[in-house]
Amino acid sequence: MKLMYINGELTKGKAQGEIEVTNPATEEVLDSVPRGNAEDVESAVQSSKEAFKSWRKMGANERTNLLHEVASKVKSHKEELVHLLTLEQGKPISENEEELEWVANTFDYYAELGRHDRGRVIPPGEHSQFNFILREPYGVVGCIVPWNFPLLLMAWKVAPALAAGNTVIIKPSEMTPLTALYMAEHCFDHLPAGVVNVITGFGAEAGEPLVKHADVPVIAFTGSLATGQRIASHAAPMMKKLHLELGGKDATVIAEDADPELAAKAVAYAALINAGQVCTSTERVYIPKPKAEQFTEAIVEHVKSLRLGSGLESTTDVGPMIGDSYRGKVESHVDEARARGATVLTGGQRPKNLSKGWYYEPTVLTGVDHSMLIMREETFGPAVPLMEYTSFEQAIDLVNDSPYGLGAVLLSEDPKKIKMFFEDVKAGTIWINDPLTDNYASPFGGMKYSGGARELGIEGLDQFRETKHVHWDFNFEDKSYWYPYGR
Repeated sequence: MKLMYINGELTKGKAQGEIEVTNPATEEVLDSVPRGNAEDVESAVQSSKEAFKSWRKMGANERTNLLHEVASKVKSHKEELVHLLTLEQGKPISENEEELEWVANTFDYYAELGRHDRGRVIPPGEHSQFNFILREPYGVVGCIVPWNFPLLLMAWKVAPALAAGNTVIIKPSEMTPLTALYMAEHCFDHLPAGVVNVITGFGAEAGEPLVKHADVPVIAFTGSLATGQRIASHAAPMMKKLHLELGGKDATVIAEDADPELAAKAVAYAALINAGQVCTSTERVYIPKPKAEQFTEAIVEHVKSLRLGSGLESTTDVGPMIGDSYRGKVESHVDEARARGATVLTGGQRPKNLSKGWYYEPTVLTGVDHSMLIMREETFGPAVPLMEYTSFEQAIDLVNDSPYGLGAVLLSEDPKKIKMFFEDVKAGTIWINDPLTDNYASPFGGMKYSGGARELGIEGLDQFRETKHVHWDFNFEDKSYWYPYGR
């Protein structure tokens, strides 16, 4: 059993049981972790509170060096982390190598950004006054991390939170806790005790006590809308700062001028990376009616060529899903669409040649519309539904016809269409011809029900800093506007 990391030590804590971690490619148990509870949360919070006293006052140069050392250790342990991540999460090694590169670079990026500024000076109202703005850390930050990118989405929270001077408690998903614990033991071990704590457990037993704890003023969460709403309801009475990224139902629009073969590759990548288990996965594809047949044929042929299998195999393009219930949701969406008249052109079933593992064939459907679950609710799996549009204006209306607004993709080289798209589509990120590519210096996050949090960039740092205005008058003297008014 792998142990939790509290106050700089590996410990079982007060856990009364274990949680088994399963390989989604083989359904075999990899290891187990403690089933943490509210007592473990309390220990972690007290540790983080104590560490915050000195961490917040640490000089910027020293803190920067410590965060650079995290990045250096991630790079030195990259091979072990990639292998472990592939075992517990399932996506192909090449995708996990990219995830680890992002993790290291995120810590390097925020190491430098954290000492870039602490606020600003503004012009005073009077000559004897000095006005300045401070951006200060909140204190203990609870980081609740999902299973689809267990290290990347951890880094996007932890690195800026630490750089801003906060301490953190990481609660990884119970399905993918092993890599977070490995990071704690091998990559965070040089940090002062309590600056980073990792507790494992189920949401109701460990995550909820963390959200409800009075001494945790910030909760950073990536996950489902329903869980985000539950977190918000618990946090609201305590007026906590919430950093919520709640998924999406992202669309890709293929314009008439797009090259069919390139469009097919772009759509497949955007929809099927990590078996479609990405918050920014393309889950709706809109194709122009005059060229629908051409685009559909190209997409189907390319998806058919993709290889399904274990992420450990170098030839694998699409790995397993994380669990049987998640696969079941994809199956229910595809079945419901079929029942309503949609046609499955490829996939739509469990692979016959893989008897173990939670696999589902990459699936392309046509004849879909917005009455179907697969076009309305987050599917979070390897499905590519194609819907025809008659005008570009209609395509934009279809993209916006969703309660989510995380990201959207346009494939086109027409500048008029491009400008219309990024101005009129309500989404936090607009990708033109290069889907799902992020930039360390640019903010990532959504609109509408996708949540208003921002990760990466200076905006990602400011999510973990609160603003204080200091008004200083050098002359302590009687003011003409003080009482009595009649003088």
